[in-house]
Amino acid sequence: MKKLIAGVVLGLGLSMTAHGAGDPEAGEANAGVCAGCHGQNGAAPVMAAYPKLAGLGETYLVQQLRAIRDGERPIPEMTGMLDDMSDEDLQDLAAYFDQTEMPVSQASEENLEQGRSLYKGGNLASGVAACAACHNPEGKGNGPAGYPHLGGQNAEYVIKSLKAYRDGERNGAPQSQIMVDIASRLTDTEIEAVANYISGLN
Repeated sequence: MKKLIAGVVLGLGLSMTAHGAGDPEAGEANAGVCAGCHGQNGAAPVMAAYPKLAGLGETYLVQQLRAIRDGERPIPEMTGMLDDMSDEDLQDLAAYFDQTEMPVSQASEENLEQGRSLYKGGNLASGVAACAACHNPEGKGNGPAGYPHLGGQNAEYVIKSLKAYRDGERNGAPQSQIMVDIASRLTDTEIEAVANYISGLN
């Protein structure tokens, strides 16, 4: 597992040198179509099952946008929306959303401690790695490595994503295999607890 993580981080780090940072102003010109679902500046989705895009990380965002455009990550709601965008357009769009701060959601007290324990320490008994190892103890992610900012993300979206990883429905991005392995070891209860904790993390 450690070798897998190291290999992915190295590969993503090398890929970062292959392209420059995007232009947020150019990205803003194409961002209007996104607001209908993800809200103004990608910070207030119209449904909790949609992700906040604000501040996720430019590298992560451009990877996901390309995967969606190229059909590697099918999302029915986004079918055709990125078809006419070039790699540069997507890089600019990612840069635009990344410059905005992600607002923090309100976590429930119900399973907060279980979620905190999983996020910070994992589960040794089932082999679940701590989320903080890749996504930062404060949920700020690891931009250069392509690990997204999680703190403040909608809990419902995190649940949806973890279950998609666990079921093998999300496996197209470079770091997806790490998440598939981790999510496959999580129970529904654990997924709900860690998603709740993440939603209030900052």
